[in-house]
Order: sequence, then C-alpha cells, then structure tokens
Amino acid sequence: MPIDSVLSDVIGALSVPPGLVASCEPLTGGTYNAVSRVRLADGRDWVVKVPPPAAGDHLSYEHGLLVNEVTFYQVAEDEPAVPLLVRAELDPAAPAGPYVVMSARPGRPWHELTGAMADGEEARLRTELGRIVGRLHGAPARGGFGYPSQALGPLVPTWRQAFTTMTDAVLADARTYAARLPRTVAEIGTTLAAASYVLDDVTRPALVHFDLWQGNILVTGEPGARRVGGVVDGERMFWGDPVADFVSLALLGDIADDKDFLTGYGEEAPDGPVEFTASLRLRLALYRAYLYLIMLVETVPRATSGEQLQWTWNEVAPRLEDTLREIESATRVRG
Repeated sequence: MPIDSVLSDVIGALSVPPGLVASCEPLTGGTYNAVSRVRLADGRDWVVKVPPPAAGDHLSYEHGLLVNEVTFYQVAEDEPAVPLLVRAELDPAAPAGPYVVMSARPGRPWHELTGAMADGEEARLRTELGRIVGRLHGAPARGGFGYPSQALGPLVPTWRQAFTTMTDAVLADARTYAARLPRTVAEIGTTLAAASYVLDDVTRPALVHFDLWQGNILVTGEPGARRVGGVVDGERMFWGDPVADFVSLALLGDIADDKDFLTGYGEEAPDGPVEFTASLRLRLALYRAYLYLIMLVETVPRATSGEQLQWTWNEVAPRLEDTLREIESATRVRG
C-alpha cells in the first residue's frame, strides 16, 4: 500500500496516524487533479484530491479549481448524492500544499454500467438524476456570476459579462497554445459575440456543475434496484445559467431528447419544467461551443496524443463547427 509523499503529507495534516490507514488507491478517470481513495481502519472512507504544481501548463479558468470544488460541496451539502466536505486547504503555501478531502460516495461511474441495466432502469435513473440536478440548481447563490475561484476575475453582476470573460479566456488560451480549431480564433470570437445579447435573459446565478457526464455520476445497487449514489467532481462549477449543465448531461447529444431526465428536472427545478424557447436553444449552443473549445484547447497543455487526440478532433471539432453555424443562423434570423 505505497503512499506518495504528497498524499502522506496531506494525511499527516489531517492528524491521521499512518497505522490507521487501511488502504490507499489512486482513482483514474480524471484529467487534472491527482485523486486517491483512502480508507481508515475506523471505517472512515475518504477521497483526497491534490492539484498539479501551479507552475505547470493550464487553461486560464483552471487556476484555483479546488476553490470551485469546495464551493460546490459547501453549497450543495444538503443534497445526499453530493460528497460531504471533510477538510480543505486552499493555500499553496501551506505545509502540505492545497488539497481537498471529501467523503467517498458509493457506486461506479454510470458509463461503466452501460448495457448492464435492467429493463426500464436507465429511464428511472435519468429521472432521478433530473430531480437531483433540479435541486442543485435551486441552491442559494453566493454573490454574482462567474467562477468562485476568481481565476478570470471577480464575480460580476451580469451573466453576459461573466460568460464573455469565460469565452474570451479560452480563446486566448487557444492562441497561447496554438490549438488546432476548425476556424480561426478571431472568427469564433466574432460568432460568439454576435449572440451574446441572449445571455441577458439570465438574471439569477445558479449553481452549475458543468461536468455532469456519466463518469461523474456514480450508480450503486443491484440490477433492478440501482440508484444514483453520487454526483462528484465539482471543480469546474460556476455561478451561471442553470441550463448550461444540459450540455455535459447530453455530451455530444441533445438534452431535448432525454425526456426522462427532463421530467425529473421539471419536478424539482426552481424555474419548473424546461421550455425549449429560441432563447434557451441559442444559449445552449453558446455553452456547447464553450465546452467544445475547452475540449479542443486543453489537448495541448494536457499533451494529449495518439487515439485520444484523434478522437477529440474527429468527434468534437465537427460538432463545434455545426454549433457555430447554428449560432450564426440564429443571429441572422434576429438581424
């Protein structure tokens, strides 16, 4: 049961004697932080997350990601599927460096169970997930719009200002890293800016997880009695338009096709059932473009290569192009 020196320092900062550590194993699937599951002999079961060195290559919004994650757990602490915050240290100068420790949630990532669900179980789970996300979107806001980490600047009073800063930042990263994109940075920026008026329709900052793909949704229980065991990895959260979460919830797809999720969501969301108005669809297109840009640009600082790099280009780049055309079509109609 080897423990690396950084994790050992974190465990020491928690005043846990080495002899109390029953097991320690790395958790895979993430692309940024180092994550480990630590089980103690007294029954406590933790997940420990440690960020990479600050001097490494990152996208602009990734600075201080642990602040976002801690905020997510604090604000969503009443949601049973969300891990409980055990301890967090956000100061890079602290003896053990920055880290966050949370309770482990039961289950396996949803995508690992694809094809192994009992009849009707997938639909039931999507409805349950919809209710959970609806409740999260009703969590009380803290301040204005933007990333709690303030990696891109302080929280601001309007969603248009916050989201414009977010997209400008990832486009600046694309220039910095000379990322391969289906259009020039200037062309993409012009297209996004022409549709920014629609962001003024959002006046309430909601808790947006923005990484709710199936790898971050844990499913527990036996076939036929499965339930959502955890909603994890809140490090990319921001205060913004709640429907922005629909992008990762239907990654590379269309949330409008997920009737089961939308049914559950409408039962718990503070704004009620979702209506796919022209405004909502255009906003969704902007959020898809933002996520696709992140997925393409981050391949450079992540040093993505081989099949994974080829998959990203083949799957994401065409969808970004289609989304940009959708945005342009919508703005032409308005003009």
